Amino acid sequence: MPPDLDVWLPGAQIRVRHRREAQADPAELWAAAQAVRLRDARNLGRLVRLRIPGLSPDLRFDEMFRAPPFYVLFEDELTLVSGLVGRIWTMRRDYPSLSGADEFRSWSRRGTVRVLFANWVQPTDDGQAALVSETRVQAVDRRGRLGLAAVRPLISSSHQLVSRDGIRAALRGVGDSRGADLAESEPSADQADGA
Repeated sequence: MPPDLDVWLPGAQIRVRHRREAQADPAELWAAAQAVRLRDARNLGRLVRLRIPGLSPDLRFDEMFRAPPFYVLFEDELTLVSGLVGRIWTMRRDYPSLSGADEFRSWSRRGTVRVLFANWVQPTDDGQAALVSETRVQAVDRRGRLGLAAVRPLISSSHQLVSRDGIRAALRGVGDSRGADLAESEPSADQADGA
């Protein structure tokens, strides 16, 4: 069952979702997803390291989403939801540390955004598993919306890397090249129309 992301970020200005199916057991696919390192996701890994300087290419995405500047908001055996706050449009590492999930939910510092990263595996009706990644971004105020407008072209031009590099690396981890080649990303209308 997918996590209820509206609990954390209901009014996002940007919402991007990717989903790929694999011929794998859900737990096996989740383990493969947790093992993907930044270097395994080529261009996505490079982009992440550019935006968050100092990360090792050997760092697993799972480890990254569990350490500052991220904060784990929710997890279960097949789900990890993390949050980040700050000015994501700057090249400075301008991401304040969070003290807890409640601080993410109530974050209201002027000129910033809240970003939610959710990754999970769900069984499909035909006995396979689907790896899903959804990212949401919500500006706190007008200044935050202006900053978000500055980074929107980067998000629009690079969000496909999540599916093409990141999710595909997880599928390779379970030996499913068929799923990697046939599945398509599913960006939401919110992202596509700039809502």
